[in-house]
Amino acid sequence: MIDWARHLPVLPIVIPLITGAVLLLLAETRRVPRLVLTLSSTLAQLAAAIAMVWITSDLVPGIWPEGIGVYAIGDWRAPVGIVLVVDRLSALMVLVNSILALASVVYSIGRWDRMGVHYHSLVQFLLMGLNGAFLTGDLFNLFVFFEVLLAASYALLLHGGGPQRTKMSLHFVAVNLTASFAFLLGVAMIYSVVGTLNMAEIAVHWRGMSEGDHNIAEAGAAILAIAFLVKAAGWPLSFWLPGAYHAAGAPVAAMFAITTKVGVYAILRAASLLEDASTPFGGVWLYYLALATMVYGILGMLASRQLPRLVAFVVILSSGTILAAVGSGVPAMLAPALFYMLGSVFATAAFFLLTGMAERLRSAPVREEETAATPPPTYSAFAVGEPPDPYSPDDEVGVALPAATAFLGLTFVCCALLVTGLPPLAGFIAKFALVAAAIDALPPFGAFGREWLLVIALLGGGLAGLIALSRVGMRLFWSVAGRQTPRLWISEAAPVAFLILICIALTVAAGPAMTYLDSAASALENPEAYIRNVLAPTDGAAE
Repeated sequence: MIDWARHLPVLPIVIPLITGAVLLLLAETRRVPRLVLTLSSTLAQLAAAIAMVWITSDLVPGIWPEGIGVYAIGDWRAPVGIVLVVDRLSALMVLVNSILALASVVYSIGRWDRMGVHYHSLVQFLLMGLNGAFLTGDLFNLFVFFEVLLAASYALLLHGGGPQRTKMSLHFVAVNLTASFAFLLGVAMIYSVVGTLNMAEIAVHWRGMSEGDHNIAEAGAAILAIAFLVKAAGWPLSFWLPGAYHAAGAPVAAMFAITTKVGVYAILRAASLLEDASTPFGGVWLYYLALATMVYGILGMLASRQLPRLVAFVVILSSGTILAAVGSGVPAMLAPALFYMLGSVFATAAFFLLTGMAERLRSAPVREEETAATPPPTYSAFAVGEPPDPYSPDDEVGVALPAATAFLGLTFVCCALLVTGLPPLAGFIAKFALVAAAIDALPPFGAFGREWLLVIALLGGGLAGLIALSRVGMRLFWSVAGRQTPRLWISEAAPVAFLILICIALTVAAGPAMTYLDSAASALENPEAYIRNVLAPTDGAAE
């Protein structure tokens, strides 16, 4: 065992926890130390995530048994103690989270972090909750980390103030508190009959329960599934998302692009560990509900006239696509769905960041309903100084970039290609692989297969996205009235380019990426290694 690898799984949780606490002690006026500390923490989390992906891959066998790292908190092994578990899927999700965090933190340096107090602390606590949710092997601690990330999300959604944000935050809080109550109720019901909250231990005991206990456990699992679907924005429980994401500030919405995937991850993990049981974490009902989610996302995109709201419906469509792959029961669809998730998360995050800059294309005041989501903030309550007004054509905002409008237009086109699945970027590869896997799973010629519905939804989503984004793009870049050449901060433009370059890298390295994702999908289909390593009776904090 390499010593530095023993405590690696806990670093993505401890680092943002300590950083967020220290940032609370620093005054808002000490801007440089706060930025240095925030960027250092985010880069450290990114380095830990890269190391975990590297160790769990097939390139370096032997560091963790079967590529799975288990960290026992307090040196108490499962099922007595609380454990953190790193496998290919959880390591990948932490890496994606760290990349988004770096882009959002850098983007916010220009002006967004000065719209309210404790912005960087809240971001760090959000990262702690997200990383903990991906890494925990304990059902109750999954609930705890859910609450940590939601508490930070509530405050970040309100960041900047304004009536629209306040209204949407009330909806956001009410829905998620209800889902949290359902989550806790489901956990209690499962614990009452299984006697443990360790997910691997639950999977072992699930099949050996009596019929009465099994019925109670299944009812608890059904309640958990509802809570997870609320987090994943599955229809009909996704009504809260478009307004909340539209109202959030650009870097906050970019971070929110991955929060729905926590619910998707929870469903994936539960479906993997309880795959042989009659649980609600898969099967026909999830498949058709996911298709309904995709249809809802498609209709929402076509009905949206503002770019942030349109991208919010793209997030819903992406969640539905992944859930449909899980519910289809076709193993070959899981790896393409994970690849699709990577491109979708990065593209939607870049799109949300882009909206914060695209607003400056219009010098004339726009309608109130179009600007309600991002009203000019009031800085009088904070002793941090007021940045230039980005909505004023007379004030310079940041450093003038050469051909700023061309940069915005090019990044808009790249993001549109990614979310619609058009060639040549990663979105096309992901959708092509999904369609190919669905067609391969069709029954013999002449018989109707439900996979056709997924193929139609995938193609329809791409077409709807193309129509909706073309319409919004023409209004942004081709309309003459009320348009000006914007001035951009380098710190705002660079993160958008960074996320798009990652998507291009995914396109170029699609082969190695799919190899890693195939291994992750195979581990989900065969969770014996996960269960065996979590419950292994060995000594040490991590083995």
